[in-house]
Parts: sequence; structure tokens; C-alpha cells
Amino acid sequence: MTHAIMSDMKTTLRFALALAAGLATSAAAQDIAATPPMGWNSWDAYGLTITEADFRANVAVLATLKPFGWSYAVIDEGWYMDNPFGAKLADRKYQLDANGLLIPSLGRFPSAASGAGLKPLGDLVHAQGLKFGVHVVRGIPKDAVEANLPIAGSDFRAGDAADKSDLCSWDDGNYGVRDNAAGQAYYDSMVKQYAGWGVDYIKIDCIADHPYKPTEIRQVSEAIKNSGRPMVLSLSPGPTDISRALEVAKLSNMWRISNDIWDAWSFKDHTPDGYPSGVETAFDNLAKWNGWAGAGHWPDADMLPLGSLTPHPGMGEPRPSRLTKDEEKTQFTLWAVARSPLILGANLTKLDEFTRSLLTNKAVIAVNQTAWESHPISDLPPSFAQTRVWHALAGPRTKPVQYVAFFNLDDKPATLGATWMQLGLRGRHAARELWSGAKRPASARISVTLPAHGSAIYRLQ
Repeated sequence: MTHAIMSDMKTTLRFALALAAGLATSAAAQDIAATPPMGWNSWDAYGLTITEADFRANVAVLATLKPFGWSYAVIDEGWYMDNPFGAKLADRKYQLDANGLLIPSLGRFPSAASGAGLKPLGDLVHAQGLKFGVHVVRGIPKDAVEANLPIAGSDFRAGDAADKSDLCSWDDGNYGVRDNAAGQAYYDSMVKQYAGWGVDYIKIDCIADHPYKPTEIRQVSEAIKNSGRPMVLSLSPGPTDISRALEVAKLSNMWRISNDIWDAWSFKDHTPDGYPSGVETAFDNLAKWNGWAGAGHWPDADMLPLGSLTPHPGMGEPRPSRLTKDEEKTQFTLWAVARSPLILGANLTKLDEFTRSLLTNKAVIAVNQTAWESHPISDLPPSFAQTRVWHALAGPRTKPVQYVAFFNLDDKPATLGATWMQLGLRGRHAARELWSGAKRPASARISVTLPAHGSAIYRLQ
């Protein structure tokens, strides 16, 4: 592990101690996201094009995964656009109500014709024992500002709330929101609308980076409190700067620690800020942020682009995930042991058996949902140069259950051998590998052969 990562980990530890000293998120926030949120998001499969029929079909499959912990069904960007394929803002035809709030496109979400917005879908999700989420880009719609529409529940108008000098660099639909009473009134009205729809999870975009918007994060967080309805607040995209860790941990439940991760081990051609990012980048990001993972606040390594990324993925052409099976398993294992939220991007109506086997492995999911501490192991033996090892603790604090995950970052197979003592773990241990179920007898050593970009995770006994 590099000196830079070790330095970041020490910084993270100091911030984590500050949280423990009394700056932690409220008890309500901890109850909302006591464990890393698990669910499905439409972006990786549908991009801007999700329809009510698509959503209903995916929710039906998600309900069958509920026994394994999958609970949030999230409609990502574009649900308010009549024409999501429009090249220009005017062509996309954003739909607004009389108070400048986004409402569903009736052509794509016909149940909204009742005037209840997305509430019929919220009711559908809740009837399946699941939780309902929506995505929105931060800010106030340009059309609302140009018409200077009234802000519901206040004497303000859209022009009082809007900062026309502030635009999202990759989405031109909204102006920024001013840090004033009118701006708070607008976000209050937006979140109140979502509360009425039964929303349990808000993913708000262009706010954690590109650029970081601390005042709007605070306003949305405050609006959720004012709504009276508990909601997970997810900040996107990344990478959130770790200097903001204390702030985002107090005001949100999960925040992106990388730019968008897509279905490749690495991308040679990406923007300076890492778009698109490959799975490999998550190892250092999660190591840097791991001290911040805890009840109510979870560093988010981004969605899992597994399975079928069809019919209109948010990046590239329709396709099955380009990750190999070993890479898919490695991504899932890393997200699990590092306690990242698990938000699946696949088209659930086209789940292949291998992807389903990942999503239904209770033993691996239990690491993500029950571990109360995890960290990458430093000072590895020299033979582990292209290897990462994570250690997690779960169960009783007096006699915890231990997990150890091994990751081969090399482009060729590797055999890893060490004593448990070299990994910082005393004694002899029997072990069971959680994917295969294979058992190892008690020994002072561990030897693991992994394919290129492969992984294994053991429960020690």
C-alpha cells in the first residue's frame, strides 16, 4: 500500500474520531441507513429512458430478491422528460407543475395522469415490501425561472431562488439554488412533493463534485428534515474530496467517492477527473474512505454495472456487462467487505444465472450488512505486490466473526501464500470460502490461487 494511501487513512481516522466525539449523524439518520443501502437503480440499463412499464417489470423481479436484502427501487434521471433523446434542452421537454416542480412525463408514466405524480409507483413499491427512490439533478428548472413561477408554500418566486450564473457542467436543465430563504423554500417544496409520493431515497446529482455544492447539500438535508418523512440522501457524482468528509457524513447518508464506474477493469481514455472509471480504481478509493463507513453514513463506490446493460445504458451501446465473471465477483466482493452501498445497475428482467448467483449469496451480503469494522491490511509480504487484502469484523464485539478477502489486481493468475501472522492475524485458523463454500482445515498459513482480477473471501473459524 502506498504512503499516500496510508496518509489518507490516518486523516480518515482523525475525522472518524471526531464523529465519535459527538459530531456524528443524528439518531434518525442512523436508523434510516443503519446498514449500507441495497437496491436497484435504472441508470446503468435505461439511462434517461426509463418508463413506467420498465420500472414495474424491474420492481417485480426486485421483490423476489428482497429476502436477500435488496430493497430500494430507484428511478434515475429523466422521468420528467417527454423526449429523453432530445439533443438540446428544449427538445427534451421538461414537465413542470404550476410551482416549478418537476413532474412525470405522462407519455412515459401514464399513472401520473391522476395528478398524483409518482405516488402510484411509490404505492406499488411499498406494496411489495420495498422502498422507493428518485433521482434529481440539483437546482431549479430553467423553465420555472424564465416563467418566474411561484414557489409552493411561500411568498417567493423562482427568480428569487435561482442563481443564473451557476450551471451544472454536464446537465443544462437547471440553474443553481441560492443560499437564501427562497432557495430553502424551493427545496422544501420539492422534497415535500417527494414525501407525498412516498419517496424513501433521494439521489441528488451534480452536487458532490463538478462542483461540490455545500450550501445546496445543506438545503436538501434540511428539506428532508422539514418534510417529516425519513429519506436516504445520496450525493452524486464523485469523487467527493476527502476534505469534505465530516460535512457529507453529517448531512447525507451516502456520497460518491469516485466518478461513474462502468463495466471495465480500467479505462485508458477517461477525463482528468476519472470519467469513466473502472473497477480497479475502487481499491484505493475505498481504502482512503474506509474509516468513514458507519451507521447513517456510507462512502459510496458507485453502482454495480453487472449483467444486462440494456436497452439504453447511461453510457455506450446496449450490451451485456463487459466485466469478466471473475471481475464481477471481485467487484461485488470488494463492495461487500468495504461496506459500500450495494446498488445494482442491471436490467433485472434479463438477469443471467451468474449475476443472480452473486445477488443471492447470503454469506457475502452478510459481510456488507453486519460488519461493524473493515479495513485494508497494510504491510503485506513482498509477494503480494499486485494484491489487496481486506479484513472485516462482525458479530459480538467480545468474540467477533472475522472475514478476510484476497484480491488479485494483476493481469495474470497469482498464487498468494502467507502466514496468518504476516497478515496481522494471530494463531491458526480454519476457513470457509464464501462463494464456493470450500473449507480449509485449521492452519497457521493460507495459500490462495486467484485468476487475473480474481478474488476470494473467507470466514475464519
